[in-house]
Amino acid sequence: MRAAVLTISDKGSIGQRQDTSGPAVAEVLKTIGAVVEKYEIVPDEVELIAGRLIEYADILGLDLVITTGGTGVAPRDLTPEATSRVIDREVPGMAEAMRMESFKKTPHALISRAIAGIRKQTLIINLPGSPKGATENLQFILKAIPHAVEKIKGDPSECAVQ
Repeated sequence: MRAAVLTISDKGSIGQRQDTSGPAVAEVLKTIGAVVEKYEIVPDEVELIAGRLIEYADILGLDLVITTGGTGVAPRDLTPEATSRVIDREVPGMAEAMRMESFKKTPHALISRAIAGIRKQTLIINLPGSPKGATENLQFILKAIPHAVEKIKGDPSECAVQ
């Protein structure tokens, strides 16, 4: 599975904060056999985020794109807006599961606006910006990702668990 990790952080993009979420997410992705081919940090700018998502899906043809950061309610938290602009179909169950499981740990989960969706044959998932929040949320949905990617790519096999 070919993947990208895109960290959205104004401070991180200009070197004022070290990104620990992106590398932590990349480590978790290895456990499902994903190879992170692209890792970048960009500021909280809708057009820039959307442009990277399009590049990863349309030009690089990656299977999976994970974003970290910009999913809350602060004025500069714009990752869901950028993602919404570029996806063809939403996958609401992933975001719902992340919020549901996160709420068991913190009431702040209720202000997450993270989404997940599909652009062409690429699964795009928004995660929170903190390393703990990003890795925990990814763990909540991790087992579903390989199957989702297979289905997006056109796997005709049955989905029933035996």
